[in-house]
Amino acid sequence: MSQVSAHPFAATLKSFRTKSGKTGQYYSLPELAKKYPNVGRLPVSLRIVLESVLRNCDGQRVNPQNIEALAHWAPNAERTDEIPFVVTRVVLQDFTGVPLLADLAAMRSVAHSLGKSPKTIEPLVPVDLVVDHSVMVDHYGTPKALDLNMKLEFQRNNERYQFMKWGMQAFDTFRVVPPGFGIVHQVNLEYLARGVYKNANDMAKAPVYFPDSLVGTDSHTTMINGIGVVGWGVGGIEAEAAMLGQPVYFLTPDVVGFELSGRLREGVTATDLVLYVTNILRAHKVVGKFVEFFGPGAASIPVPDRATIGNMAPEYGATMGFFPVDEATVEYFRGTGRTDEEIELFEAYYKAQGLFGMPAPGELNYTQIVKLDLGSVTPGLAGPKRPQDRIDLGALAHKFADLYSQPVSANGFGQPAEQLRQRHVLPLVGESAEQDPKPTQPGAPMPVVEMEANRPSPAAAHVGDTAKSAPSSAVTIGNGDVLIAAITSCTNTSNPSVLLAAGLLAKKAVLAGLKVKPHVKTSLAPGSRIVTEYLEKAGLLTYLEQLGFYLAGYGCTTCIGNAGDLAPEINEVITENNLVCAAVLSGNRNFEARIHPNLKANFLASPPLVVAYAIAGNVMVDLMTQPVGKGKGGKDVYLGDIWPSAKEIDANLRLAMNAKAFRANYDKVRSEPGKLWTSIKGVTGQVYNWPTSTYIAEPPFFEGFAMSPPEAAAGVKGARIMALFGDSITTDHISPAGSIKEDSPAGRWLKEHGVMKADFNSYGSRRGNHEVMMRGTFANVRIKNLMIPALPDGTREEGGVTLMQPSGEKMFIYDAAQKYMAAGVPTVIFGGEEYGTGSSRDWAAKGTQLLGIKAVVARSFERIHRANLVGMGVLPLQLKGNDSWESLGLTGSEVIDVVVDGEIEPQMDVRLMIHRSAGAVQEVAVRLRIDTPIEVDYYRHGGILPFVLRQLLD
Repeated sequence: MSQVSAHPFAATLKSFRTKSGKTGQYYSLPELAKKYPNVGRLPVSLRIVLESVLRNCDGQRVNPQNIEALAHWAPNAERTDEIPFVVTRVVLQDFTGVPLLADLAAMRSVAHSLGKSPKTIEPLVPVDLVVDHSVMVDHYGTPKALDLNMKLEFQRNNERYQFMKWGMQAFDTFRVVPPGFGIVHQVNLEYLARGVYKNANDMAKAPVYFPDSLVGTDSHTTMINGIGVVGWGVGGIEAEAAMLGQPVYFLTPDVVGFELSGRLREGVTATDLVLYVTNILRAHKVVGKFVEFFGPGAASIPVPDRATIGNMAPEYGATMGFFPVDEATVEYFRGTGRTDEEIELFEAYYKAQGLFGMPAPGELNYTQIVKLDLGSVTPGLAGPKRPQDRIDLGALAHKFADLYSQPVSANGFGQPAEQLRQRHVLPLVGESAEQDPKPTQPGAPMPVVEMEANRPSPAAAHVGDTAKSAPSSAVTIGNGDVLIAAITSCTNTSNPSVLLAAGLLAKKAVLAGLKVKPHVKTSLAPGSRIVTEYLEKAGLLTYLEQLGFYLAGYGCTTCIGNAGDLAPEINEVITENNLVCAAVLSGNRNFEARIHPNLKANFLASPPLVVAYAIAGNVMVDLMTQPVGKGKGGKDVYLGDIWPSAKEIDANLRLAMNAKAFRANYDKVRSEPGKLWTSIKGVTGQVYNWPTSTYIAEPPFFEGFAMSPPEAAAGVKGARIMALFGDSITTDHISPAGSIKEDSPAGRWLKEHGVMKADFNSYGSRRGNHEVMMRGTFANVRIKNLMIPALPDGTREEGGVTLMQPSGEKMFIYDAAQKYMAAGVPTVIFGGEEYGTGSSRDWAAKGTQLLGIKAVVARSFERIHRANLVGMGVLPLQLKGNDSWESLGLTGSEVIDVVVDGEIEPQMDVRLMIHRSAGAVQEVAVRLRIDTPIEVDYYRHGGILPFVLRQLLD
């Protein structure tokens, strides 16, 4: 029997024809709808998933029952079925990609040691790694910044890049986009995504075509949803399984329809829109759901704006923020340099599948519908600690002043109100304002600005009280001062309209005589080389540079904590006076200590607003009513005077969509990757030799590996509590991220291994070394372990410390973990709502496992982190009803048992036994958040990595 007839739905294999007469075959959803009429009313995103399930139905990974269950999707049914979704490809960024490559290399080492071919371990789908997270803004405000930062990047990351070069030659389906080309999501949109793919198929006369789909090791993989591609972020653990042929398993989702109508008003940007959408959808609790945009308003939104909205799906909690394919998508493909043949196939395929065009209201079934009139959106920012906390532009000054004295529990800063307006003199460190306005060396001090006698500094003049004792030539620093202003992150650097708006505003500001305040660290880090090309053609880059926004790098910088340090003098003034200073960035993440450990207030804003606040210098300047600054002749200049019109932006947009420029740029990925990349020499061979390195080390996850899974009892016995955490503990709090402190366990380990402080680099760059990463887990400077008693003033100590039990001795969490493991004592962690929200950091789960933590008990979990915990063999347990560790009266001194009665089943109830110091025992029912049958298998095997390795080697 041929393979065609063996397929249980062979009758759905049909042919389609392009405009030029080329033919191809495809698994037809309209044909499937003849048997299951409900298919025609499924959300577009679900139909694309259904196509993958249909095409990959082999009776093993995917069964006919999976097709039938998804074809019968009902908008409000109970979600118990899991979908085996086989993706087309996998995308990695370098921070998460390097440990994934290390895991693959370790698997090859295991295969080699067992006498099996190392080539057994090979990605079965195309894998692209884009190096975009390693550049840091050490140099800024100078034409040499890009060159200097890239040289530093290669110097710091030579060992990592050598390892990537080994991976490129060892694996047939593993490609690398070198540093300096852009942010992974922008490169994915502009270059990697091809729309429709094909299989060389022996069972058919013509190739079988299918739509692009993917998972990526970055939460914001969802930016690709803007061009109709189904894809989302997963941890490196899940991505690795997908690479090695495993379906991505997930529960059948609810799909929220988001109906857009109307048009944005003059002066409202795509960033304003996405912050509005984020705020609305967070309130609708769309965590774990698909969001699909439709309606005439969605059709009117340009593709870069759609990508901006899709990018922020992790911030509003959804798995995806999806826009169906339509004419605008086709034009975007054409403008970004895809070939005529690709575009023709893309359009013909989607039309044949009935997937082309923006759905109209009432056309499809959704779990619920959210509506927004685009005309109601107003300018705004988000912060100071979470991306969903939107603030109207005109309310920011008042909001900051209010939060300054609000308690931390109310999202405030808990500072005495009378200190809000105080300013503090920065030590005199410069010569004159007539010299270079920005330092050219990393960490160099800010220059002072010469002021007229008896006139306060510019920043002081805007916020009220002045530092009366300050010399006339001194720069003063105070609460609310903008110390970092960064045009950065995939969110907005995908979007020509807001970048051109920033350039136009800069031009008007320069011509009006405005300057950026001297204490502001400015940077421009676009997502693609194309950005600087069209800014140059529009004549706008020079004006950004005159305001200090020189090109600092092509990559993910400030948004992930790669902003580089502030001047030592500024850091000293902030810490000595406990100042609440600010960053304003065009990013998507602003969690505590993410941007800079000393900046407590971080606001997400559109690129033109980033420039405006750099000029204003302080977030307590009300840009809606107060001048941005003083221009020529001391004249007040207001935001309305320099804000670009839609007509001015549109006049330059044609420069941003040049197909020839896109093709020429991305041809260089292979032909001219750059001298720095070409000079990197990696080892060769199919098995990595694991040279001694503080960057790359053989991971310990396969130690003692055997072909049969261990027979370990489910549950946990006699565990001590490592930490009691509050709500919204993010993966930034858990996973090592940002700079490495010298006195931390990781810093001590590096010094013991001969690494100087200046060469510590960041945690992200050292993700390939578990010794560093496990020492940095739960080491965030802002994390608060509520086991530690409150200080006399009611505040909580910050930093990754715990109280060792039963002695009560305070120490780093890492040090306590070593003592517990040496004594054979398991540990558990308790958290609140949204535990593990934030970036898809696999080390948040890997580090948890390596510290001997056997279970995490929380009120709710973020989707990716929950899956990653299961993937590392850690039990996620969800408290029920109104239960919380506070209501249970936990102090951290208790001993915990987790009792599983019988065999593990998905989402079963298990018993939490709390043994108190006085001898009392309390039993509490909790939900085991192992959600699907395949996750049960992962847990039984000790995690997803040994499970997959056993399958590959069997």
